[in-house]
Amino acid sequence: MKEVQEFSRKYHQEMKWEINNDNYEMTRASLLNNYMLLTTELAEVAEELRKAFNIVNKNIMQGINETGAFDLSKEEIKENPGREFADCFAYIFKIANYFEIDLEESFYSKMDEVKNRKNKDISLNRK
Repeated sequence: MKEVQEFSRKYHQEMKWEINNDNYEMTRASLLNNYMLLTTELAEVAEELRKAFNIVNKNIMQGINETGAFDLSKEEIKENPGREFADCFAYIFKIANYFEIDLEESFYSKMDEVKNRKNKDISLNRK
């Protein structure tokens, strides 16, 4: 992840898409704008899920079992959610880079914290 985060930092510099750091108000506006763009991309991930579920339902109505219908749906749409996730990562990396956050370190630290929580969510997944 460090390599991707560094690529993102250089890419945003090259494209002149960095967080504006001229003064507090400009930085604040730039951070809020990038956060807004991130949430827009997250909504586009949700739209891809909605599209996938509609394809599943259409296939079920045509007589395909649920598992088969869902497998067909995932295959049909898989490229688009990947693009939307990439957009999300771009904004996350940009904001993290502004704050000089090592996302790889933060990720592993957070996962360790979650693993060791006393009030973990209970899963009904019986696999």
